[in-house]
Amino acid sequence: MGNHLTEMAPTASSFLPHFQALHVVVIGLDSAGKTSLLYRLKFKEFVQSIPTKGFNTEKIRVPLGGSRGITFQVWDVGGQEKLRPLWRSYTRRTDGLVFVVDAAEAERLEEAKVELHRISRASDNQGVPVLVLANKQDQPGALSAAEVEKRLAVRELAAATLTHVQGCSAVDGLGLQPGLERLYEMILKRKKAARVGRKRR
Repeated sequence: MGNHLTEMAPTASSFLPHFQALHVVVIGLDSAGKTSLLYRLKFKEFVQSIPTKGFNTEKIRVPLGGSRGITFQVWDVGGQEKLRPLWRSYTRRTDGLVFVVDAAEAERLEEAKVELHRISRASDNQGVPVLVLANKQDQPGALSAAEVEKRLAVRELAAATLTHVQGCSAVDGLGLQPGLERLYEMILKRKKAARVGRKRR
């Protein structure tokens, strides 16, 4: 837990075969609440965090109906402008992208839109499911998930990219469970489509 060296991007050996977990990368602008969301998922409580200088990684078990559950290996990458060019090093071969925005800071949504479209359209990430978390719904004036979806032009992402926008709060955990369940569904749908595509060749 905590910050690590920026250069230590995940390698292929860090993915599914070793952990038997889905590899998910959490990105977004600085101060969007990415690390607080990660710790809310891990510890089931709100943890006030400091800006991430490199990345944090946690293995998280999420219950999915009854006793079933899925394990996510989550990489939380710093969002400062100088770190954003490094995002692609972490998103390569990922199963899903989680893009976090501060829904209470409307003036930065245009900047967030540019970064979201840039990373999702990168050659390594085309078709990777994207969950947008409209964080800080507990704050007055926070924009709804529908308004965030509109301002980020989520529907203008590539047609092959499965997307979902979910309102949430790191403070009370609101929206995190349904958001991750939807991400899991999108990842499975993409994997199934890929298997069908290989069989047809």
